[in-house]
Amino acid sequence: QVQVVESGGGLVQPGGSLRLSCTASGSFRSTGAMGWYRQAPGKQRELVAGITSGGSTNYGDSVKGRFTISRDNSKNTAYLQMNSLKSEDTAVYYCQMGVYYFDRYLEVWGQGTLVTVAS
Repeated sequence: QVQVVESGGGLVQPGGSLRLSCTASGSFRSTGAMGWYRQAPGKQRELVAGITSGGSTNYGDSVKGRFTISRDNSKNTAYLQMNSLKSEDTAVYYCQMGVYYFDRYLEVWGQGTLVTVAS
């Protein structure tokens, strides 16, 4: 069984910063691609940032230049550094972690962490 847990959400003022973390635990060989998604009330879930096992990254247009995704393979952890936060960044942020589980590749979702940007 594989679990993915996010942390680091909370309330922050516009212009502020937050760092989210996402860690996978359980019985698996290694991690693959990692991604952060978000879903605001009344909106569809959207990709925020992704990072491959080799370290290549991609970002949603609305966060380019403000957010940075990174990973620590030794800790099975992905990070999302969010700077210059705006009210429109308010959403539940979800992590998706790819893991090599026996002979299968699984994409496991976390439960989400709420980020609220407000004064």
